[in-house]
Amino acid sequence: MYNPILLQLQTVANELGTTAAKPTEISLSVIDLAIKGGWIMAVLAVFSIITVYIFVERYLTISKASASDKNFMNNIREFIHAGRLDSAVSLCKSTDTPNARMIEKGLSRIGKPLGDISAAIENVGKLEVSKLEKGVAGLATIAGAAPMLGFLGTVLGMIRAFYDMSMAGNNIDIAMLSSGIYQAMITTVGGLIVGILAYIFYNILVSRIEKVVYLLEAKATEFMDVLHEPAR
Repeated sequence: MYNPILLQLQTVANELGTTAAKPTEISLSVIDLAIKGGWIMAVLAVFSIITVYIFVERYLTISKASASDKNFMNNIREFIHAGRLDSAVSLCKSTDTPNARMIEKGLSRIGKPLGDISAAIENVGKLEVSKLEKGVAGLATIAGAAPMLGFLGTVLGMIRAFYDMSMAGNNIDIAMLSSGIYQAMITTVGGLIVGILAYIFYNILVSRIEKVVYLLEAKATEFMDVLHEPAR
């Protein structure tokens, strides 16, 4: 009569053992990680928003500046040779690109020495490039500051952990130390992620600005060649 009871007890014990053996899954959201990281994670979050904003805004602006109409310089050449400088200036004003503004400045100096025209074009080109570089230095700053800020959070977290150890005396446990160590690790990861993104975005924008610089130099040279061409 005891066998059924023993079998039932053994079955219950096996079920309890199986349930105890299953690990408990712990999931953390991005918000939970940010809260655990403290105020440094809030600063890094602001850095990440600024990074994305600067990259998207500058990328679109530079892409617009690098757009070039293949017939633009051909039309300018025809207008100059035909003596229709007003039409050439109007074409430049209707074309909203750094190249057009640079050529417009050169057209306004026609009749003066070629050296003065070349210098005027070069100055406008530099101004246009400086406009394109607006905000790019901020990406470089964030790329360097974000990992350092994350490292600061690491140091603060470890200081907090050791302070808790010193205050606990002989009652040290893992739960007491986990908070400071957790903050130290989270801020390090957050700083590295933001710094890496800012660094990549910075280099992408710099490479695209360099392409625009080469384009402006090529168009300036082509414009000066047009002025050197004999009238038809």
